Amino acid sequence: MTRHAPPPEAADGSDAPRRLAQLREVLHLVEHVAGRGGSGRGADRELDQAARIGGAYAEALPILQRRINALVAETSAWAAAGVDALTRAGGTQAAAARLADELRAAIEDVLRLLKL
Repeated sequence: MTRHAPPPEAADGSDAPRRLAQLREVLHLVEHVAGRGGSGRGADRELDQAARIGGAYAEALPILQRRINALVAETSAWAAAGVDALTRAGGTQAAAARLADELRAAIEDVLRLLKL
């Protein structure tokens, strides 16, 4: 089994917006596996939302930033485990759909914390 070290955290944890963007990309891939392709996402819309996320995160109080950092780190860990399980076991569309639903809910939780 190949193990990969997690990406190094920024000293202040400010990589949460970048990691959230990565989670959104993982969500799109998992949705495709689940047969939910054609989400209609556009590059301009994705860039706009990423910019809004980064701005809202930068303006958030430090305690909220720490909460977001923790939520994004936790979501990243279980999303990686879920994708690994899907790829190893030749996951079904139903399993991919469940992972996509959970991942979408976690991302929406972060967006709610940022009031986006």
